[in-house]
Amino acid sequence: MKKVFLSLLIIMGTISCSQAQKTEFSQEALAEKLVTLDGKEIAFQDILAKHKGKTVVLDFWASWCSDCIKAMPKVEDMIAKNPKADYVFISLDKTAEKWKAGIEKYELNSGDHYLVKDGMKGTFGKAVDLNWIPRYIVIDKKGKIVIYRAIETDFDKINATLKKLK
Repeated sequence: MKKVFLSLLIIMGTISCSQAQKTEFSQEALAEKLVTLDGKEIAFQDILAKHKGKTVVLDFWASWCSDCIKAMPKVEDMIAKNPKADYVFISLDKTAEKWKAGIEKYELNSGDHYLVKDGMKGTFGKAVDLNWIPRYIVIDKKGKIVIYRAIETDFDKINATLKKLK
């Protein structure tokens, strides 16, 4: 019985540690290059540097993702309630054409837009522990990650955090 209990304790500890809140991005994530709307490549660290000193919300999405589309009115509401934050939309679309068509179709006129070159399961996706979209990450003005894993059901938490970070 003690062995079973100890085994369960180890498993639970391993799972909770793997889901831990990160406060900074790995060097691998920072060095990864994303695609800009004009087809150029930019390192993720340069995207973050562009927003230095600002509260930033990263929104990982794709035009093929029904949960992402359903969450868009909540994203628009979040932007309206928190206009001083910067918004960075990172697409996991398979092609630049589909990504750009999605931006137009869903009228994503706010924020900056980037495309991950190798999808959700690629180098960047793995580096930011991307296992579900939509996914949101909130970064404070000092560049520290304050929310690492938020999904479409977490908008109350995201909005409350953004309000505190004003």
